[in-house]
Formats: sequence, structure tokens, C-alpha cells
Amino acid sequence: MFKTNKKLYKHALHKNKKRLYKHALHRKNNISWKKVIVCIVFISCIVFIGFVIVMNNYLDKINKVVLNENDLNIKADIKEDISEKEYNILQNNDIKNIALLGIDEIEGTAGRSDCIIILTLDNKHKEIKVSSILRDSYVVIPTKEKKDKINHAYAFGGSQLALKTLNENFNLNLNKFVIMNFSSLPKIIDSIGGITLDITTDELKYINDYINNLNDLNDTNSPNITTPGSQKIDGTQALAYCRIRYTDGGDFERSNRERTVLTELIDKCKTISASQYSSILDDLYPIVHTNLEKSEILSLTIDFNSLKNQPLLKDRFPRDEDGNGKLIEGIYYYVFDEESTTAKMHQFIFG
Repeated sequence: MFKTNKKLYKHALHKNKKRLYKHALHRKNNISWKKVIVCIVFISCIVFIGFVIVMNNYLDKINKVVLNENDLNIKADIKEDISEKEYNILQNNDIKNIALLGIDEIEGTAGRSDCIIILTLDNKHKEIKVSSILRDSYVVIPTKEKKDKINHAYAFGGSQLALKTLNENFNLNLNKFVIMNFSSLPKIIDSIGGITLDITTDELKYINDYINNLNDLNDTNSPNITTPGSQKIDGTQALAYCRIRYTDGGDFERSNRERTVLTELIDKCKTISASQYSSILDDLYPIVHTNLEKSEILSLTIDFNSLKNQPLLKDRFPRDEDGNGKLIEGIYYYVFDEESTTAKMHQFIFG
């Protein structure tokens, strides 16, 4: 009996020791995991602070433009002018729109916005969208007595009037913009390693004359393009591509080429690694004009990075079925159905 009790006691003691050991090991593992989590959080904070400091230094190089946001005719601020549905759509903060204006240096900073694009970062549907606006679109320009080409708004009143014109004619909520001069394209495109364009046989007839002219002007040595088709091109070649105006379609196709280059540039930016950011930002920020605040640029950078694996969706407005070219008093305009165009633009941008 005594021996049996002794065995039971030893068994219970062994079992208790085993349980205590497991408890101690579990506690140790919990402490280790807590240390790991604390270290990860600490390192992440240090990296984030470093990122913010570096970004802040680059953001100081941006050319800041101040707008009067009370005079942009933002439809989301004028509820009685639009339907309840449109009002609610425009109030959605998960869909951020920025106007991208491409200005040709030949015409100077007070020239026309030959390329007008609305960049949409859509966190609601997890999409990046690019809406191109035809530069010859026949629209009402606020402060003017008659209709004119939409790209003339920038010439008449800079970015303030350009945004106001877009908002008034298409019921939009634009209050942020980025301006880039096309003369800056070579530097930007070279900094990201070039872009891919499909050069047509018709374009090949003219592009090399522009490349040679730009080489002489900027003391560069970009090579000529010898064959048509899809190919990787450098910055000088890309700007030469934008300059072509004598192919079928004339100036209409020229503005289309400018839009193509800018959308390809945006698409290429989605593939850029974090290690490339510093050199690219060093080239980009000094040649950009914007009214975006530093905090807004940081927020948009985070949004863009979170969406960069999504396909880039593209559309052009007015669409072909909604308009056509027309001579008015001897000047070419693109006349279009405003109601249909606005509805389709809203469907694309806001979903």
C-alpha cells in the first residue's frame, strides 16, 4: 500500500513539474514574441520618421502655387446646382482627383494647357484611373463672354481658371493640380529608365528631325529611331514624339501623343522601387508646380503605393460617339454633347 502511494506521489510530482515547465516555456515564448513585436513597431516608427524627414527635404523644392479655393466653382460645395446623387458622389473622400496640366515650353508658362488629365486615386474601388480631356473641347470658360477651347483657360487665367472651367463644364470637384512643362519630360523619363511607346510608320518619318533638333538645343546625343513598332525610348525621344504635328490627324494627334506619354509615365511610376525614389524626386520636384500641401503629397504617395499593383484604367473625354470636329468662324473646335459626356465621365471617375 505504501509503495503504491509512493508511486502515485512520484507520478503526480512528475506531472506537476512537466506542467510547470510547459507554463514557463509558454510564458517565455510570449515574452519573446512581445519583444519581437515591440522591436518591429520601434523599427517601423524609425523608418517612417526617416521617410518623412527625407520626403520633407524633397518637398521643400516644389514650386508652390496658391489658389483661391472659394472661386473654383466646386459642385460639391453648391448642393442646389446638382442632384442629391451627384452631391453624395462628389462628397466621397475615398476618391481623390488631381488635375495634371501639361504646358509646352514653346508657348511659355502662360501658354495653353495642351495636355489635360484627371488622375484619380480610387480607394473605394481600389483603382487608379486617368481621364484625358481633349484640348480642343468647346466649353464655357468662366469670366469670358463666349465659348472657347478648354486648353485656352490656362492661358487666360492660369491654373485657377483651368480648374474652374473643368468644374463648371463637367460638374467636378477639382481643387488640386500639378503642372509640368513638357520641356522637363526628358529629365523625368530618363530618371525612371525610359518608357515604352508604339511608333507608327507615319510618325517615324518625322520623329528623327525632332530628336536631332532637341539634341542640338540641349547638347544631348539621343539616337535616332530606325524602325516602327513598340520599343523602349528615352526622354529626348519621348519629347520628340510629343512634338510631331504633321502626321494624319495633325494637331489633334499631337495632343493625343502628349496624353499617351503622360499616361505611360504614370504607368511606369507604378513599377518603381522604393530605392529609386530619392534620385527621381530630386529631378522631379524642382520642375513641378502645384498647390498640394506637403501632408497631401505624403498621403497621395501612400495611396498611390497601395494601389500600384492595380491596372491603370484609361479613358478619353469627350468620347468619339459624343462629339465631332467643327469649324466655327474659321477655327477648329471639338463640339460635344455636354450632358452625355458629363454622365460618362462621372461613371468612369466615381464608378
